[in-house]
Amino acid sequence: MITNFFGYSETLTLIDKFRLNRLCMLHKISSMTGSTAQERVYCALKLSILNGDFVPGHSVTIRGLATELAVSAMPIREALRRLTAERAVVLSSTGRVSIPVMTPQKLKELVRARICLETRAALDALPALNKSVLPSLINLNKAIDISIANGDHREYLINHREFHFTIYRYGGEVFVPLIESVWLQFSPFLRYTLSLEHLATYGVQDRHVEIIEALKKADATMLADAIEADIRQGIGSLTEPDWSTITDRSHSNVS
Repeated sequence: MITNFFGYSETLTLIDKFRLNRLCMLHKISSMTGSTAQERVYCALKLSILNGDFVPGHSVTIRGLATELAVSAMPIREALRRLTAERAVVLSSTGRVSIPVMTPQKLKELVRARICLETRAALDALPALNKSVLPSLINLNKAIDISIANGDHREYLINHREFHFTIYRYGGEVFVPLIESVWLQFSPFLRYTLSLEHLATYGVQDRHVEIIEALKKADATMLADAIEADIRQGIGSLTEPDWSTITDRSHSNVS
C-alpha cells in the first residue's frame, strides 16, 4: 500500500506504479510517425524522465526497457547514449540505467542555469505573447494546485512544465532546447521536494500568479523578477534538514 506518494514509501506496489506510468507513455512510440525508431524511443524516454516516471536511485536495464517498448536493444542504447550526454541518466558498464544523484552543489548550479536561461527566454517571449494565452496559463496554474492537493506528482510535473514552456516557446527556437536539457536533470528530483515541510510555507505565495500578472501588464522587470523568484522559491529553497531527508530517501530507493 502507498502510504505517502510524495514521500516515496518504496514498496513493490509503488515501483509497479512507476513502471505502469512508463508503459503508458512509452507504448505510444508505436503511434509516432515521421521519424526513426531511435528518435521515437529517445523522445519517449525523455518525456518519461521529465514526467517523473523513473525513480531516482532505482535502476532499470536496457533489456527491461526494450521489453517495455517492444523494440530491440539497439534504439534503446542510442537513446540512452544521447540522454547520458545530456546528463539525464547514468549508464553503468553492466547495462543498468539510473537517474544521477542530486547534490546541493549540483542543484545550486542548476538553479543558476535556470534563472539565466528562463528569465532571458521569458523576456524574449514577452513582445510576441498576446493576452489570448493568459487563460491557458491560468488554467494550468489551477491544474497545478489540484495536482498538489491530490498528491499526484506526475500531473504536477506535466502541468508545471507546460506552464513555463508555454511562455518560453514564444521566445524563439534557441532557448527552449537549452532549458529542456536543464529540466531533464532536475525533473525526477522535484518529486522529493513536493513532500517536504517547506512546501507548505513557500506555497503561500503563488509566483505563477505574479508571472501571469506581469504578462498582463507587459512588465519586463516584474516578469523577470517573478520567474527568478519562482525558481528560487521552489527547488532553490531547500534547507539542510530537507537535504538530510532527501539523502535518506535516495538511499532507501537503491535496489
